[in-house]
Amino acid sequence: MTEYFITVGGQVMVKRLLAYMVCCLFLLSAGGCVAKSEYLKKVAEADGLSKEQSELQKKHKDLSIENAALKGRFDKLTEDSALLSADKKNLEGILAAKTDTLSKNINDLRQQVAELKIENSKLNAVIADLQKAKEEKVKELSGTYELLLSNMKNEIAKGQVTISELRGKLTVNMEAAILFDSGKADVKPEGLDILNKMVETLKGVSDKAIRIEGHTDDVQITGALARTFPTNWELSAARAINVTRFLQEQGIDPRNLSAAAFAEHKPVADNSSKEGRAKNRRIEITLVAKD
Repeated sequence: MTEYFITVGGQVMVKRLLAYMVCCLFLLSAGGCVAKSEYLKKVAEADGLSKEQSELQKKHKDLSIENAALKGRFDKLTEDSALLSADKKNLEGILAAKTDTLSKNINDLRQQVAELKIENSKLNAVIADLQKAKEEKVKELSGTYELLLSNMKNEIAKGQVTISELRGKLTVNMEAAILFDSGKADVKPEGLDILNKMVETLKGVSDKAIRIEGHTDDVQITGALARTFPTNWELSAARAINVTRFLQEQGIDPRNLSAAAFAEHKPVADNSSKEGRAKNRRIEITLVAKD
């Protein structure tokens, strides 16, 4: 290019070319400044957009992670909800079954209560009947007691007979001396008179058993008497049997009678004194409940 201008003109042309080039360079310089400014502006904008894009990508990533976590929680809650629904269904089934069972039990209990009320009414009626019968028996026994007291008041006054009534058991206690001679088992005439005072009253006893008990003191039998009564067992038994036989002969039902021997083994007093031994030698007529 330099060579072109040298060929065409001399220095004037060179100067004009230089001026033209300066002018062009000036124009190019001014235009380059404008283009560079726009470029820098675009670069800055691009950097800003790149940074914003990077931030948005980071937010997108964070949101994706959070979304994944939320999805996991949602899936877990869905699974838990399904399990709870299944448990609820099972519990409802169990509750329904238990409710049915409870209702049945309640109905059964109501039925039992109703039946128990009926049974209770029946028992109350039975108890009332038993109480009435007991009162009648007590009244009857008390009547027997009063009659015996009245009939044997003389012997009672002398201390030869005692009559007691305790817990439905009536006992006539007679010292052996008023019924038997010493060492004898046969009832003496005076003794028969005393027994006769009880016969009519004892005949009226139908709901009680009449037991005649023979008792002795602790003195052992010796001498010739021992051939008849080797021990106090035989003596107490013989005396009880003879009283029992007499009562039967007077018309008392033998099915209500029994005889028992206790020898010296049920004392009511101290055998160390004469008076005590006399009390222990006795016949007891006892009215007791039938077997």
